Amino acid sequence: MRKFILSLFFAAATVTAAIAQITTSALDGVVTDSEGKVLQGATVIARHIPSGSEYGVASDRNGAFRIQGMRTGGPYTVEVSFVGYRTTKIENLYLILGNTSELTFTLSNDLTLEAVTVTSNAEERFNSAKTGAADNFTAADIAALPTVSRSIYDIAKLSPTALAAKSGGISFGGANTRYNTFLIDGVANNDMYGLTSNGTNAGLTNANPIPLDAIEQIQVVVAPFDVRQGGFTGGGINAVTKSGTNTFAGSAYAYYNDHNFYGTTPGKDITNRTKLSRQSTQIYGATLGGAIVK
Repeated sequence: MRKFILSLFFAAATVTAAIAQITTSALDGVVTDSEGKVLQGATVIARHIPSGSEYGVASDRNGAFRIQGMRTGGPYTVEVSFVGYRTTKIENLYLILGNTSELTFTLSNDLTLEAVTVTSNAEERFNSAKTGAADNFTAADIAALPTVSRSIYDIAKLSPTALAAKSGGISFGGANTRYNTFLIDGVANNDMYGLTSNGTNAGLTNANPIPLDAIEQIQVVVAPFDVRQGGFTGGGINAVTKSGTNTFAGSAYAYYNDHNFYGTTPGKDITNRTKLSRQSTQIYGATLGGAIVK
């Protein structure tokens, strides 16, 4: 009986690890001096400005550093220091969900200099850290996109491989919508029993599984070769929710639509056209976020 329980425990742990998805970002880079020599033991501190969270690491013997499990978005301030060298930092850095931003720091040992060279390819769309075809949409992208239904699908449709399906939902690469996966903070929100046409929970009522105002970033992946992403053969929509910051902020919205917006019944005889039957759609929502303890 004890062996059976242990076997069941390890099997559950294996399944949990297998379906784990990416909900964070990463940062890596190299620290060198002005002559191009790598600096071992340089201190790298990344600070998330809205919340005050800090991530620290030291460069290895090759001058390289890597920080994983970081919050998406930003802005971040990354500061690099080393004994005998001028401290260098980069500001207003934004991290992308599921991506690794690469930085290169060059420290000067001439403390009389005021100019420091810092190069970054954080905005580079194609690099060695990419793990397949993917599109990322930040909170700023989501806020700037006009959407009537306030659905995550309106954002995912911006992916070049996405196509609106006749049955509802989105088809990626021509695959059926039931082969997609939809994740919120790494947890699957798919239609597990095949009851809906669009493949998501609440599809029968045309309700959104989560409001857009609660989303920090959205990542759309198709055929990734990252072992951390799987469980689908169509496309994957990976969304992470917002986290609290040291500043209280909120939003409110209202959406209303009725039969008067749809005109009249179709037909060539204009005089016999009538209004559609009475119907209306109303959506209201509000968000509020802040720090319980700064």
